[in-house]
Amino acid sequence: MIIPIRCFSCGKPLAQFWEEYSERVDKGEDPKKILDSLGIERYCCRGIFVGHVELIDAAGEFKKG
Repeated sequence: MIIPIRCFSCGKPLAQFWEEYSERVDKGEDPKKILDSLGIERYCCRGIFVGHVELIDAAGEFKKG
């Protein structure tokens, strides 16, 4: 899946935060502290970040033909 542009519940724009969030998580920072520093406070928005699984690479392996 690709990160949604807006939160499904409240409509807050989220996509602009994804790159910074994923880079900081890869460096070993605590996801809670990252989301707090980015200003993502609502549970619906936080759930999108914490529950996101990057499946685009797995889907790319299956090509038509």
